[in-house]
Parts: sequence; C-alpha cells; structure tokens
Amino acid sequence: MPRRLPPLPALRFFEAAGRLCSFKLAAAELSVTPSAVSHGIVGLEQALGVDLFVRGPRGLSLTPEGADYLLYVSEALSLIATATQRLPVGPAGRGIAISCAPTLASRWLLPRLHGFRAQWPGVHITVDTSQRHVGFPVDGFDFAIRMGRGVVSAASWTRLFGEQLVPVCSAAYRTRLPMVDGRADLRQATLIHVDLASEDWQAWLDAAGIEAADDVGLAGGLRFDTIQLAFEAAAAGLGVALGRRPLVDRDLAAGTLVTLDLPVMQAETAYWLVGSESVARRSELLAFRDWVVGEAQALAG
Repeated sequence: MPRRLPPLPALRFFEAAGRLCSFKLAAAELSVTPSAVSHGIVGLEQALGVDLFVRGPRGLSLTPEGADYLLYVSEALSLIATATQRLPVGPAGRGIAISCAPTLASRWLLPRLHGFRAQWPGVHITVDTSQRHVGFPVDGFDFAIRMGRGVVSAASWTRLFGEQLVPVCSAAYRTRLPMVDGRADLRQATLIHVDLASEDWQAWLDAAGIEAADDVGLAGGLRFDTIQLAFEAAAAGLGVALGRRPLVDRDLAAGTLVTLDLPVMQAETAYWLVGSESVARRSELLAFRDWVVGEAQALAG
C-alpha cells in the first residue's frame, strides 16, 4: 500500500514558517506571498487532521504536535537536499550558490568574480544577498560569507579578512567641520549609523579611547540598514559614516569619500567563508574556495 505523503510545497511552507515563527518571513524566504504560505499550511493541517500552529494576537507559535512534526520535516528536507547535492552532474549542470551580505557582494566579491569565471567559464554562479540565516544543506547554498568575532575552529569556516574602521565623509563636508587640536570635531558632525552592523560608532569610540560618547551624538544622526546606503549618504554630504576598509577603498580612491584625521581602528569581527558538506566532493567548489581565500590573502599582501 503506498505511503500517504503530503505535498512537498506545503512541507516547505511549514518548515520555513515553523523555523521562523512567521508566515510573512517564510513567504519572503521562499519568494511567495504570505497568503500562499497561509493557505498551504491550512491545506496541510486539513490533510493531516492536526493543528500545527496557534494563531494568536501575539503572533504565531507551534502546537506541541507541530513542534514534533517540524523536527521530522526539517530532517527529511535536509536529507533530500543532501541527496540531491550528491548526485553526479555534467558540466552544463554545475553551479555554485553563495549567500553574502549585499555591500560585501557588490564592493568586494563581484568586482573580482571575473577572475574565477575566466578559470571556470562553465560554472553558473548564484549570489543571494538577502542576509537571512542559511541552513546547510536544506537551503541549497554551497557557501556563505559571514561576519564572525574571534577564532572559529570549525573545519568548514575559513577566515578571509578583517576590517579597518575609519571615519569618512565627502570632501565638501570635511571642509565645513570645525577642528579641535588639529582634528575634526565629531561633536559638530552628523553621524551616519548602520543599525545592522556588528560594530559601529560605539565600537570605534571605545577602540579609539574617546569618552563622553553622548557629546558625539550617538543617539541622533542618520540611520540606515546597509553599509552601502551609509556610504552613499556620506558621499552626498549628509554626514560622517564609519568607513570599513577594504569595502570603502574604491570610494577613497575615486575621491567620493575622504578620511578624517582620526584614528583608524581594527575591527574585532572578520569575514569568514563557510562551506557546506558537499565542498569536498565537487571540484568546482574546491576551486571556488581556494580562489576566494587567495583573493582575501592578496589584500594582506
């Protein structure tokens, strides 16, 4: 007698919604509408005869049955993804999927990617910049480039490079800033913040040994959700952003941003390349890992 299996799309909706505790976030991750996720899960619950979620005024939560079911569904989808990645593929089917923060992708990875493409022209490249949490192998990514603090001993993590933090602004904005003891007075500046950055102005002030942070205006200024927008706002003369080398290097070279005569601090975090278990089984993935690490090492050289 054939096994009774729910439709795979409904299981994908359930796994994402259960992991994220949100239909909206699951829809964004799977590139569908929240309504599609909601209707798919309702259909799954009807087919199973079990309520998987509690839909309350405070949000979404799993029922005890749903939490138990999620463990099995997550493992099953992970096994399917692993088995799929293990299948042999011909040259036309080779591809590399990378998850990377948007500013790092546009300012560091993409300008160098032609070098790898020249070596492996038949390999398809997919770069995802959604900044969502990546689960190997269920999400289908081969690599993720992530920020990490301190030493990561896992074999799948390879350190690429750290960042140097330096205040930057437009040349015109720098001329308008008053000077104190030969340095730009940040107390008179509009600071541009990046809310999602692991290290921002407070980290720079602490590392530079500058006290009285409230006088510098940490509570005000302009706030953005990406480093790219912060750089663009600084280039437009809206204030002073915290430049992150090497990501800001092309702006400094072009003169769209200039540094202030202030300390350059080494960030505590660094960029790390994280690989899936399939890396060791595919020559193009090994080549990509070696290429990325080589490009990162060239920065120090």
